[in-house]
Amino acid sequence: MASETIYALSTAPGQAGVAVIRISGANSKAVWAKMSSHQPEPRLASLIKLSDPTDGSEIDRCLGLWFPGPASFTGEDVVELHLHGGRAVVTGAIEALAKIPGFRPAEAGEFTRRAFNNDKLDLTEVEGLSDLIAAETEAQRKQAIRQMDGELSRLIEGWRDRLVRTLAYLEAEIDFPDEELEEGISDQVKHNIKSLMGEVNQHLEDGHRGERLRDGFSIAIVGPPNAGKSSLINALARREVAIVSDVAGTTRDIIEVHLDLSGYPVMLSDTAGLRDLELHTTDGIELEGIRRAKSHAESADLLLAVFDIKDYNNLDQSTLDLLTDSPSLILLNKCDDAVVTPDLKMEIETLHISAKSGYGIDKLLAHLNDAVVANMGITGSSSSITRQRHRSALQDTTDALSRSLTIELPELCAEDLRLATRHLGRITGKVDVEDLLDVIFRDFCIGK
Repeated sequence: MASETIYALSTAPGQAGVAVIRISGANSKAVWAKMSSHQPEPRLASLIKLSDPTDGSEIDRCLGLWFPGPASFTGEDVVELHLHGGRAVVTGAIEALAKIPGFRPAEAGEFTRRAFNNDKLDLTEVEGLSDLIAAETEAQRKQAIRQMDGELSRLIEGWRDRLVRTLAYLEAEIDFPDEELEEGISDQVKHNIKSLMGEVNQHLEDGHRGERLRDGFSIAIVGPPNAGKSSLINALARREVAIVSDVAGTTRDIIEVHLDLSGYPVMLSDTAGLRDLELHTTDGIELEGIRRAKSHAESADLLLAVFDIKDYNNLDQSTLDLLTDSPSLILLNKCDDAVVTPDLKMEIETLHISAKSGYGIDKLLAHLNDAVVANMGITGSSSSITRQRHRSALQDTTDALSRSLTIELPELCAEDLRLATRHLGRITGKVDVEDLLDVIFRDFCIGK
């Protein structure tokens, strides 16, 4: 319950220089009466002696801060204890807080949920905070900060305000048919609807850039056995992540590594070698590996098809078949700068490399950087759709707006406009979001 006072470790568990315990609730200030003889001034860090509330034994000498509500993260009174980060110190402080009546441990995401309930954050800002905590690359960090600062929220609420004003014009025409209203109201309503639809559709047609930036640009390495796929992923990752062997079928499952290319997250996957199953293997595990390889290739943003250079006259057809409908790059492996390699005329761009010696790897990385930036580059001013729920709500919005333009009865048109405003409100949490809250907040860590 929101009236309860909650507490949790807000920094990562384990030994550290500093550990922060956060406390939120109407009774937060009881910490000063029960565990310290000193109450800090609001928003002013003070050195305090923290003691056990039952026997008075000293736990730590730490910094204490007090943020009176509603001007706090949660909108409630908040206390922070900045302790020495030893495990025994943190454990002692947590156990001591449990002895204060009305205090209980916080659930995952409960501090942020209270901030949402107290109108300190809307749902898109909550999701931006979650993304910021999980960000691994510079581009992810920038996108998360923009969303946490309300960029997407302002876009959605701006659309919603325009729609509400348009609905007001239409309802005036419905409610006061005999009054002398401004001429051309119906035409203005249709113009406003079409203009808004165009803007929403422009964001829906963004190539899923926001979601892909959160999840990472997917690159799948495919090709026949012994072409050097595992050596290539090791070369790109700059560490041994895959077993390299001359035995066909060594790679059975998908091996994934995370890369940071130009500040963008990339998921690089090594897959099982592709070959004619009926002729070459009856191994059930290898068959499943090949099935997974093909499935993974179909969903990848870019395919790297690796072939042994000596097979250039007879490239594996099962691999080539995967390249017809996907952005692809052919890599002729096991080349060397001292060896003259054939200049093949391929419809798909081709690079000559040697995963073992490193020949051509820098050129390949430059190509991958360009591909990632071209597909995921987001300008600093763009408001990105970052989740499928945003996209679904916007699609529902455009469906309702499209319907409204085909209806002659103004009453039914107005109902579709009301539906559209509710769909937009679902994104920021203005309406009908109770069923979403548990899903959104459960992904937060304890203490946030």
